[in-house]
Amino acid sequence: MKNLWILIMVIIMSSCGNNKKQENHTTDTIDNAKKIPVEPDGGMGDGAVSIMDHHIKNIEKAHKKADFLKHKVVSFNIAISFGGKLRLDGKITMLTNSAKIRIDKKDESTLVYTGEKVFLCPEDANDKGARFDIFTWTYFFGMPYKLNDSGSKLELENMRALNEVEYQTAKLTFEKGTGDSPDDWYIIYTDPKNHTIQATAYIVTFGSKGDITKAEGDPHIIQFQDFKTVEGIPFATKWKFYGWTEEKGITNELGEAIITDITFLEDEGSIFETPDNAKEIKL
Repeated sequence: MKNLWILIMVIIMSSCGNNKKQENHTTDTIDNAKKIPVEPDGGMGDGAVSIMDHHIKNIEKAHKKADFLKHKVVSFNIAISFGGKLRLDGKITMLTNSAKIRIDKKDESTLVYTGEKVFLCPEDANDKGARFDIFTWTYFFGMPYKLNDSGSKLELENMRALNEVEYQTAKLTFEKGTGDSPDDWYIIYTDPKNHTIQATAYIVTFGSKGDITKAEGDPHIIQFQDFKTVEGIPFATKWKFYGWTEEKGITNELGEAIITDITFLEDEGSIFETPDNAKEIKL
């Protein structure tokens, strides 16, 4: 009987020892888990979505990028004025991936980007600002869908205020050799709640030949207003242009653009073919 009690005591003590070891092992495991980051490198580890990628995806989702790209072509009327003078009045038609563009102006001139070259017709039409018109307004229109374009780099920045409203901002820059104005930059303001792009500060460096001092000294900002949905996709139908500085934010009003009759087409047909009686605009 005595030996039986000794055996029982040995078993109990051994069990307690094993439980203690298990408890220590569990504690060590928890401590080690606390020391190992769940998303190494600030969220850039294997399988983890970076903060920046998450920000871009939120913007794309808010602007219904997937639904937008399901369509082949989008067209819209646009009237742009600066300083009280009409800058552009016409109809823009573009592939939803921006690979081809056409602008039919009210003065009966036409600009076409075929995907490789830009043409203006008739040949004697005024070509001043032709390159700017064909690429700039379509980029603003398509910005929510182009943040992941090849050569584009978006970096999250601080919250910034516009008219006493706080927005999340991110700076968009470009790798060398991207497009014909890789020194351009954009500071994109998004609503922190619904993730739509509400404004974009920017500089225009085209034609600067590498000297961007003038452009850096005169940044502008575009505010996107009066959002309307077309087939469930939100579009800003009024753009307001202002001067902008890092310190003051919005300064003097410069101009505005009004967008109407946003329409989707499912077949490009011959829209982007080189027009007759056209001349090439060098890029």
